[in-house]
Amino acid sequence: MKKLLTVLLMLVMVFTFAACGNENTTTGAVDYDSISDNYESEDGTYQIAMVTDVGQLKDGSFNQFTWNGVKKYASDNGLSYKYYQPGNASNATDEDRIKAMTDACEAGAEVLVTPGFLQATALEKVAPQYPDVQFIFIDGWDMGMDNLVGVSYQEEQAGYFAGYATVMEGYTKLGYSGGGGGTNPACVKYGYGFAQGANDAAAAKGETVEMRYSWEHGASYSASPDLQAMLSGWYNAGTEVIFVAGGSMFNSGDAAAQAAEGKLVGVDVDQSGQSDAVITSAMKDLAKSVIDAITKFYDGGAVYGGSLVLGAKDNAVGIPTDTWQFENWTVEEYQDLYDKVVSGEIVVDNDGEMADPSKAGLENIKFVK
Repeated sequence: MKKLLTVLLMLVMVFTFAACGNENTTTGAVDYDSISDNYESEDGTYQIAMVTDVGQLKDGSFNQFTWNGVKKYASDNGLSYKYYQPGNASNATDEDRIKAMTDACEAGAEVLVTPGFLQATALEKVAPQYPDVQFIFIDGWDMGMDNLVGVSYQEEQAGYFAGYATVMEGYTKLGYSGGGGGTNPACVKYGYGFAQGANDAAAAKGETVEMRYSWEHGASYSASPDLQAMLSGWYNAGTEVIFVAGGSMFNSGDAAAQAAEGKLVGVDVDQSGQSDAVITSAMKDLAKSVIDAITKFYDGGAVYGGSLVLGAKDNAVGIPTDTWQFENWTVEEYQDLYDKVVSGEIVVDNDGEMADPSKAGLENIKFVK
């Protein structure tokens, strides 16, 4: 029965992020909010656990949708589950993450999901101590352990689609505000991809677009008055659309956009339901990839290592079509672009260290302060 439920779930999730050749989209088919975040175990053990890095669980984006995958798999398969947030909140240290991971393992975790590249140091310490626990490192990489799998995404492709669509719609003054201070490869790739997409669309239209680009006020991926003030300044200076990539930083972006009647690009998931300022979102299918990784452990009956890199070819990144906001660029044109990325006709540079795209030779973008 467990295996049947898992198969049915996989079919549902596949169609919520439709395959290339159909519409690449998300739907409201899975009501994650109906699944409790707080499972009460009768014996105090929790079989599937998640530890956040520094961000909030309910960030409306990366952490929240990773957690959605955890609790969806657990609830569908009758397993206990719990999330752990390290001490010191947005100032959490490696020691805080080590303690949270250790607490989860000591509480009976069979699977421990750890979203965020900041988890690496803690994982190096904890994973070898619990060789029978399956560690799933989201936005991670192969760390050479038999019980740890790194799951990463081609965020540059998602950013590319969002940047291309934004310019094809007619916007010419863009902004990118990223989390992690320019050290988070996922945020770097989102931003660099966004710039590449905007550049290619501008070239196709025979025009030049402006772009403001910053890593300031985003180190902890949190909303802040300083971040809101900076983004408000961008809007007041003429910026039309800002891509804010960094968890709860979105809230500062939304506040600035609402005050200036500006527009936003969401990140990780379709954020149009969180704000009417969102024109599109650069997405990666977090929940499904988490479910797939957990499924592999339970179906295989043993821990496993290695890495998994997911992109357009896996229908794992894209922009939403069921909440399509564009009037001057169609879903069909997006599908054609998507197909070209899948086939390799268009190759989006995936340099996770290109924190300053003004140095990338993008001839149809004028970077401004």
